Amino acid sequence: MARNSHFKFKQFTVQQDQCAMKVCTDACVLGAWADVKDADHILDIGAGTGLLSLMVAQRNSYGIIDAVEIDAEAFYQAGENVEKSPFHDRIKLFHSAVQEFESDHRYDVIVTNPPFFQSDLLSPIDKKNIAHHAKSLDFEEILESIVRLLTPEGKFNILFPVDEGNRFREKAEKTGWFLSRKLTLFHHEGKKAFRQLMTFQREKVLQNLEVNEVMYIYETDGVTYHQAFKELLKDFYLIF
Repeated sequence: MARNSHFKFKQFTVQQDQCAMKVCTDACVLGAWADVKDADHILDIGAGTGLLSLMVAQRNSYGIIDAVEIDAEAFYQAGENVEKSPFHDRIKLFHSAVQEFESDHRYDVIVTNPPFFQSDLLSPIDKKNIAHHAKSLDFEEILESIVRLLTPEGKFNILFPVDEGNRFREKAEKTGWFLSRKLTLFHHEGKKAFRQLMTFQREKVLQNLEVNEVMYIYETDGVTYHQAFKELLKDFYLIF
């Protein structure tokens, strides 16, 4: 996806020149795929540009969304993006680390595209370290924050590279979480999977009810968008 200063969707525009993490395809997939139905209160951990909050607000027409962002420039830019959107009255931003964030209520759903690449070398650019790496938020801290902020019946949706996703799933399941949905994302058939999107909950699902899906962004030519991808993003991308 092009790293432009802004990205225009069907119902809102995301300005991103002040954010280390730009709008990217896998985050858009998470925003369109995450289980947010029947949620009155939703939390976006690591709001960045505000992309996930805006996508979730478009999909859930009544939910109240709180979004937490640690980086000052991203926080202010997300605020501008939200304010200019049709959903500004339902999204509230907080300039805070989630470890220090407090709310007077718990959330029905949490959505997060957290820092990752724990096993990779750190970039010399500190803002990208915070955005890309588990430098400011590791697996334990993510799970501790989710336990504190999610209702007992709630669900959380999370995005990781495949290796990190496998390690996170193992850690989550050891602490009493159950995987109810998983989407494995490929650029196209024949390529190695590059992202895992997962939904966890406290209640164990029956084995035959667990949903394991795969999605290809492109057809095998690497240029034409796959029909399933187009179907998922059709309410957001102008090109569909």
